[in-house]
Amino acid sequence: MLPTIDDLLATARVVSLPLRTRFRGIDTREALILEGPRGATEFSPFVEYDDAEAATWLAAAIDFGWGEEPAVFRSSVRVNATLPVVDPSRVAEVLDRFSGCRTVKVKVADPSQRIADDVERVRAVREYLGPEGRIRLDANGGWTIDEAERAVHAMAEFDLEYLEQPCASVDELAQLRERIRYMGIGIAADESVRKAEDPLAVARAGAADLLVIKAQPLGGIAAAERIIAEAGLPVVISSALDTSIGLSMGAHLAGVVPVLDYDCGLGTAALLEADVTEEPLFPVDGCIPVRRIDVSSTLLDRHEASADRRDWWLDRLRRCHALLARE
Repeated sequence: MLPTIDDLLATARVVSLPLRTRFRGIDTREALILEGPRGATEFSPFVEYDDAEAATWLAAAIDFGWGEEPAVFRSSVRVNATLPVVDPSRVAEVLDRFSGCRTVKVKVADPSQRIADDVERVRAVREYLGPEGRIRLDANGGWTIDEAERAVHAMAEFDLEYLEQPCASVDELAQLRERIRYMGIGIAADESVRKAEDPLAVARAGAADLLVIKAQPLGGIAAAERIIAEAGLPVVISSALDTSIGLSMGAHLAGVVPVLDYDCGLGTAALLEADVTEEPLFPVDGCIPVRRIDVSSTLLDRHEASADRRDWWLDRLRRCHALLARE
């Protein structure tokens, strides 16, 4: 059952957490933290998302805080490091924060940069990892088909694992997949799953080799499980620059997936300068544990958002709750 808005407001805290490195165009990550009968949970859709999209994230928060506890198959999950758009000289500094991670997801296709800039950043990652580490690229739909094809040829020497959302549309992904199939580099769909009206359309179209699955944008662990089962493709469980609470939700989702062939994108606590717990889910030996998070009231107080930002989030919570109540 949907908890009342008063139930949610009773424990709602809004935090603003500084990032170590500018990421996704932001320097701080805002999140609304709730406490349900099952423990701490998180509502943190990015600020530019409309209420209809954000309401799905609230459904996930409620599922994790008020729903049934998922029965997990594993106690820890292997994770990748995530490299923002930084100068190649900073690659080692950033990746040193991801203890033991042997896979790196490199952000590419930033509007302020050229493919040549991406090449040099990926080259620095390969030098850091050595020949055995795995490199995957995440373009967030920023390339055209031709740009993506040129980019993959320019970086093929670095032995790429796969391209994550190289182009925006399902049709573009399908065309690119056909063009580069002979290279043995897979296509992973992210936005084409979590921001699509039909998250299974990309799988039905044969436009991807694997899916990037995030618990919050898909409405929670149970909803994400259903998508994974119906899609029938390998998956990477990932996050959206969450606090350790959101990462815990992702880790529990990874814990219920029977087969994980790829390292998961759940190591991003290492990108935060601060968190809401004294024991953040930092990668250790390339893994994070599957566990609930104990929230620190001291850290909630220390990183409390300003009054106007708190009011903005609480109003958003009310609107999104009203949308869920109508369903």
